[in-house]
Order: sequence, then C-alpha cells, then structure tokens
Amino acid sequence: MASRQQRQQQAGAAAAASSAAVDFEDYLPVMAERLGEDGMMRELASGFRLLMDPARGLITFDSLRRNAPLLGLGGMSDDDLRGMLAEGDFDGDGALSEMEFCVLMVRLSPELMDEPRRWLDDAVDQASRFLFTS
Repeated sequence: MASRQQRQQQAGAAAAASSAAVDFEDYLPVMAERLGEDGMMRELASGFRLLMDPARGLITFDSLRRNAPLLGLGGMSDDDLRGMLAEGDFDGDGALSEMEFCVLMVRLSPELMDEPRRWLDDAVDQASRFLFTS
C-alpha cells in the first residue's frame, strides 16, 4: 500500500500533467462520465480529504496553501487561494466543508450540467406540446 506522501506525490504529478494538457473545466466532465455519479462523488471526497485540515475536517486557507502544490497549484498567490475559498464558502466560516467543496467543483465545471439541462428542456418541450395541443 502506498504511503500518504507517495499518494500525494502521485496526485500532484497527475494533476500537473493533466493541467498542462486539459483545463479543469474540461477534465471534470470527462472524469464524471467515466466514473459515473458514485465514482465521481468518491473522487471529489478523496480530493477534499487531500486538501482538508485533519484537525478541523475542513479545507482552510493554511491547508489549501500547504497542499496546493500537490494539485499543480503551487504558483498561486495567497490572494488567489483566498479567492478560491471565498468562492465556495457559503456559510461564511472562512473554510470549505465537504459539501461546499463538491458544489464548488461542480460550479467550476458547468459542462456537467449540460445533460440534465437537455433533459429538462426536453421535458418542458413535451409538457408544452401536451398542454397546448390538448
């Protein structure tokens, strides 16, 4: 079994390699399609655990700054990291819970919602045709 440090190094190398070829916004929908809903949620939970402060169970500024290089984000300024936290911090506590992290990841990748949006559009279209032709 790989040690935590080895897993973190592997995750950092994979993230650096993927960020060179594909933007996050492009990668997450592909990952979701390949893994399915349950697999995707497991991956997001793993990403959360990699970034979180184990003592608080939240992603804090310090834990994000400490672990950002593992995700290929080592060059980000403190202000950029604070901005990332603020973007997803719905309850205003200055940190990200697992739910806030998952919501943020999905919000950063709007293509994930393309298929559900098409389903909704189709349902509305069918309902409209039914209601207005009856």
